[in-house]
Amino acid sequence: MNLSNIEFERHSNPVDMIEFVAAANDWTFERSGEHEIAMTVEGHWTDYHVSFSWMEDCEALHIASAFDIKVPESRITEVMKLLSHVNGQVLMGHFDLWQHEHVVIFRQALLLAGGAEPTNRQVEVLLSNALDSCEAYFQAFQFVVWSGMDAKSAITAVMFETRGEA
Repeated sequence: MNLSNIEFERHSNPVDMIEFVAAANDWTFERSGEHEIAMTVEGHWTDYHVSFSWMEDCEALHIASAFDIKVPESRITEVMKLLSHVNGQVLMGHFDLWQHEHVVIFRQALLLAGGAEPTNRQVEVLLSNALDSCEAYFQAFQFVVWSGMDAKSAITAVMFETRGEA
């Protein structure tokens, strides 16, 4: 297979679009470098620390969303089992354990190869998917880390569907 080596000139930094969307939505953000922007987004269960990074070498806009659950050494194996259960249900993106800090993060990337530019809608969907995924499984990670629950029981506990109103 022969792939052409065509160079595309990118006219803007994709992180600029993130900054534009964040400003338009009155989100508090910090531009920590030319290729990275960070923000804290309030969720139902906790605040999420969201970072967008432009990965120029693979032409991808990467999002990472972390929440404040520090995984103790004694719970890492069970958290890894939970990650396997959760990632089997997540359609886009995945959860990971950031080994350096022992923190659970959600990661996803938007491929922008060939000079493609992200749209407002793509950025909003990327962020929305990350936050929705974090909200859906946050309690399962809490159950495993803080309550000592096993991974299968934790995922079962958060996946039940309620109907009606009390």
